[in-house]
Amino acid sequence: MALKVVNPYGGSVVAEVDYDEGSVLEEKIVKARIAYESWRRTPLSERKTQVQEGLERFLSQRESIEGNVTRQMGKPLWEAKNEVNTMADRAETSISIAEDVLAHDILPEKEGFFLRIDHAPLGLVFNIAAWNYPLLIPINVIVPALLAGNSVILKHSAKTPLTGQAFEDAFGNLNVPNLVTHVVLSHGGTARLIGDERVNHVAFTGSVEGGRSVYQETAKRFIDAGLELGGKDPAYVAQDADLAFTVPNVVEGALYNAGQSCCAVERVYVHEKVYDDFASQAQDVLKGYSMGDPMDPETMLGPLVTEKALQVLEEQIEDAVRLGAEVLLGGQRNTDLPGNFFPPTLVVDVPNQSMLMQEESFGPVLPVLKVKNDEEALKHMNDTRYGLTASIWTKDQDRAERFAGELDAGTIFQNRCDYLDPLLPWTGVRDSGKGSSLSRYGFYHLTRPKSIHFRTRTSADQG
Repeated sequence: MALKVVNPYGGSVVAEVDYDEGSVLEEKIVKARIAYESWRRTPLSERKTQVQEGLERFLSQRESIEGNVTRQMGKPLWEAKNEVNTMADRAETSISIAEDVLAHDILPEKEGFFLRIDHAPLGLVFNIAAWNYPLLIPINVIVPALLAGNSVILKHSAKTPLTGQAFEDAFGNLNVPNLVTHVVLSHGGTARLIGDERVNHVAFTGSVEGGRSVYQETAKRFIDAGLELGGKDPAYVAQDADLAFTVPNVVEGALYNAGQSCCAVERVYVHEKVYDDFASQAQDVLKGYSMGDPMDPETMLGPLVTEKALQVLEEQIEDAVRLGAEVLLGGQRNTDLPGNFFPPTLVVDVPNQSMLMQEESFGPVLPVLKVKNDEEALKHMNDTRYGLTASIWTKDQDRAERFAGELDAGTIFQNRCDYLDPLLPWTGVRDSGKGSSLSRYGFYHLTRPKSIHFRTRTSADQG
């Protein structure tokens, strides 16, 4: 049985790849385990050198990889190029901090004893990656996992399997073969692999429902899982915000990657004193986003990955309008272009209880609600089942600090949004997931502490 990969722009078939089943899959698991047993004994200095070579091998194929990203999931080519650059930065950062992070923790001297904490690899890491950032999501796991001494089986999204193969080609065969193995699996095959006793950890990026299923499977075996799930990330535009700076940045945070990002700005609360100006300026900025062929360098907004996504957005907007919201721009799918296009959309006076303010949208929609003060904004921002990021747009750092202390989210921004610094942990609360990637905490999630407790002096010695 083969998986058919379809270009969301025009519907052409990009590739057909076979599913991994039976003896083919078994052989890949066996080889990945053998790779781990050898790799974990490789000195960290050598692992760093080898991973760096894998990264350079990946970047040497960047033109082909960028084109495949765009053809598989519709991201404009210039965004695919940016994603390669960001991926490289994350990988380089992980390599640069690995020695410090993975160093043994030597505890204070205790007479007659030597105490140490090692950061031991977990074993075989099963990385289940999503399609929306097909380069960034896997690299968050692959590089720190390898540096820590693990091997990786990568199941990329069914929409982007060619990208998964690119990771295997670059990192799969360093001085130890089969360190990164890409597999193409059905949902049933994925569940069976999670249940395989040779798998020691699962890293999943995807929907809340998918994450819940993964966690239920890992719980059966008492292994851990890193879950990067959904978001409904809020922005608050305070009365002192610099609108000339804030508006284009908030709009970009909502529309980059056609809004198909777990950390996209998906709801905006604006102080009543600047509300009308914000809405007017946002409408002007949104009108400048051109839709079209994602391979065209002039295209700013590509198609959504599925037709179903168009229906979800239309239903959410209809619900908001029914509750009193007003659509100032866009609001319905574009039928003139060959693909799943949804135009830049601005919806104002959106009630906070509406689907558009509560359920993940994953599209180029900017819903806005007026608030009277900081307290009302904070209340609305925390009124969610998600908790990935939140941004506060203000010149007052004290205000930003107050919000940072009260908001329940993994990352709090001031005058920035939709960005991951690789030195900070990427993490969420509530339905946005558990665990961390990036930073030193990403390493800790892919290792386990091993306590070394040596008695260096026996009673005979003391005599």
